[in-house]
Amino acid sequence: MAGPTTAERGAAENLRSGPSPLRKLPGLRTLIILIVTLVLLGAATAWVLYGSSWLRVERVSVSGTRVLTQAEVDETAEVPLGAPLISVDTDAIEARLRQKLPRIDSVEVARDWPHGIDLKVVERTPVLIVENSGNGSKYAEVDAKGVRFATVPEPPKGVPVLEMELARSAGLPRFGTERLMRAAVRVAGDLPAVVARDTRFVKVRSYDSISLELADGRTVAWGSREQGRAKARTLTALMKAASGARHFDVSVPTAPASSVS
Repeated sequence: MAGPTTAERGAAENLRSGPSPLRKLPGLRTLIILIVTLVLLGAATAWVLYGSSWLRVERVSVSGTRVLTQAEVDETAEVPLGAPLISVDTDAIEARLRQKLPRIDSVEVARDWPHGIDLKVVERTPVLIVENSGNGSKYAEVDAKGVRFATVPEPPKGVPVLEMELARSAGLPRFGTERLMRAAVRVAGDLPAVVARDTRFVKVRSYDSISLELADGRTVAWGSREQGRAKARTLTALMKAASGARHFDVSVPTAPASSVS
């Protein structure tokens, strides 16, 4: 009886050995190629971002300044020219600007690819001037948040000066000078724009007795800091209705009053 043929022996051998590992994992070669490609791409990207001269800081642009100069902001920011743009610590630049330049209320530091850093500044706007005791004739500018952010030799035009003429009943133990000042700041921030420009002094006698002195000698009894927007609307209407009046009282906005003398 004839033995198995060569083809039959080969088939039997294949059955015993089973499928090859490469047949079990037909995507192994593709996976290896993909991993190598990703590694090479990552290395190339890292070199472009950090090692090449293509994406480095070459310029710093400053916008939004009014009192500060662009050169002052640029110098304080200390942006590392020539450094890889991706490595610039924008949070550190922002913190440095706000710490060293208190006039800055907020600043946005952004990368401007491929070679720039943009600094968008918002400066604080003074709503009151406070005379610095023991500091000669200098005045401190105070913004609507109650922050003293700069010292100036003379009151800026259109910004009222705070006068604390505290009565014995001012309630200092309860409110404190700083709280009374914040109340005055709130009042100054609530003033109608046309009145704010014409206000020379904001006078505080107590928490419930804040008044204004305008440039032409007219006065406004404002009362406390409460209901500021309602008082502003009432004052605007009252000044139009009684244009010849010299004294206005909006301490109770629902019952305003005016008088000629």
